[in-house]
Amino acid sequence: MDKAALINIDIDRGAEVVDILDRAKLRPKVVMWAHLSEYEDWRLVIAAREFDALEIRAAYRRIHDTLRAEGMTPGKTPELMIFSMTDPFIKSLRRTFGKSKSVEGRRLGGQMFGDRFVEDGFVYRIS
Repeated sequence: MDKAALINIDIDRGAEVVDILDRAKLRPKVVMWAHLSEYEDWRLVIAAREFDALEIRAAYRRIHDTLRAEGMTPGKTPELMIFSMTDPFIKSLRRTFGKSKSVEGRRLGGQMFGDRFVEDGFVYRIS
């Protein structure tokens, strides 16, 4: 199956999610669109220390409740994946890009990060 293109509406919606999470003081360290080899579609990858302290279902509920409170309906909410800050994928991304001055808008692809192959990606934040 061919990979769907990441389009401007997706990029704008991802930026809106980042803005909402920042205003809610959830401080995500990693936010990026990723087309990972094990999925057929794009996922908005998020990692934040605030979510590591929660059970995974509670972390997803926290994000969805935060987005809904800011008017982002379930139909507008992108497909999300929460990763632990200690996940090898997140650690590798942070080790590779964490000291860069700005990674916003950077495209990634065709690379292994930790234990995951990123077919394509669009970065908002890696810190």
